[in-house]
Amino acid sequence: MATQAKDRGADILAALRGGVGQFNDLNLQQPGQWPFLPRFTAWAIVAIVVVVIGWFVALSDQSNDLQAARDKEPALKAEYRNKLGQAINLDALKKQKEDVQTYVTQLEKQLPGKAEMDALLTDINQAGVGRGLVIEQFVPGQTETKEYYAELPIAIRVTGRFHDIGAFAADIAALSRIVTLHNLSITPDSKSGGGGLSMEATARTYRYLDPAEVIQARAASGAGGKK
Repeated sequence: MATQAKDRGADILAALRGGVGQFNDLNLQQPGQWPFLPRFTAWAIVAIVVVVIGWFVALSDQSNDLQAARDKEPALKAEYRNKLGQAINLDALKKQKEDVQTYVTQLEKQLPGKAEMDALLTDINQAGVGRGLVIEQFVPGQTETKEYYAELPIAIRVTGRFHDIGAFAADIAALSRIVTLHNLSITPDSKSGGGGLSMEATARTYRYLDPAEVIQARAASGAGGKK
């Protein structure tokens, strides 16, 4: 028994020495000619290195993705809080929208349509006549078309007493339609000879555009922008 154990130990020792001996005098320029054990060891080391590098690369990509997700988190939380606030205040926002629409409708009613412009010009003229003023000039200018409305300037020159001119300006401001006075100039009237005044101004009145005019105005605006 003791002899057999010694023989086995000697065989194992010889195998180890033989395996270690395969690593001696290896030609690094010709690895294909290496014995089996060195080639297997080299393949195993290369495989382990490749696996380790791939593992770290995969972890690096996942780490970048994780950091990107963390960077998005504050913005997503803010968006969530914003939408949550809108959802909570939805009824109030709807009421606010209805109030704004009502206000816009009221403003639109103060703007005459194309068919009502002649009546509005007559009202402005009658406001001066009703105050006893002499209408020396009342000349509508060229209509200026905006995106949603049209603006009509009117050159006005009236003569009369100071208080009548002031009352005329107040009557213009009190019209149900929007009329504004610009570039007012009040000077003594040499023709009256009795302390009368002459007022020159540009009255501007506005009207809303009908749907066809809105489309035309937008088309013209777009063409002008392209140019």
